[in-house]
Amino acid sequence: MKAAPEDQILLLDLQRLDNDITRIAHRITSLQKGAELAEVGQRASAVRSELGAATGEVEDAERELARLESDSATVQARLERDTTLLQHATTTKDVAGLESEMVSLQRRLGDLETTELELMERLDLLRARVGDLGGRLTTLDAERATLAEARDSGTASLATDRENVEANRAAIAGRVPEDLLALYERQRARYGFGASLLQGGVSLASGVALGASDLASVRASAPDDVVLCPDSEAILVRTNESGL
Repeated sequence: MKAAPEDQILLLDLQRLDNDITRIAHRITSLQKGAELAEVGQRASAVRSELGAATGEVEDAERELARLESDSATVQARLERDTTLLQHATTTKDVAGLESEMVSLQRRLGDLETTELELMERLDLLRARVGDLGGRLTTLDAERATLAEARDSGTASLATDRENVEANRAAIAGRVPEDLLALYERQRARYGFGASLLQGGVSLASGVALGASDLASVRASAPDDVVLCPDSEAILVRTNESGL
């Protein structure tokens, strides 16, 4: 294939822009995967589970406290009733029975009040834990929102960059002869590179220096001959930097 040297040089700009498009695509994919966002989300999920469990413990403790308070109120009411009855008791047997029951009720009331105090102390600790977990969850949710906003903003910015690069690519591709462009696209699809600058005897696409026989073959080629790199299979673009 023949192509004017200036047309072949356009392929270097095309390759650079294609590299930019690929790089932008990778960055968009990385942003959309959101590894850091996913990690924060996992932490938030774990804290949310802890918060749910801790909240359940608080609710259980509050129900138990309410039951104890109800029991205490019942015992207190019975004590007040027995005190009244004792004041009006007329027999030794009734007095003894009431006094014995009141001793039991006072013991029961003391036990209930001790248990209530212990439960209230535990409830304070549980409520503090719920508050701490709630604060941690609020912080993590805010961090997630910030990361999500940064992801969306970054993705939108990169999408704009890609559109600009693709517009520039289309403009340059429109200046390349159809057969040369078709060859470029084919080689790029197959091997990853469509064009490679030969610089100082080194093909930049592969990073490999051409051997003596390959260099001799390139030197023997006419300036408008389209030559392929023996290593990368990209179109080998020759300039004054090629060292031929």
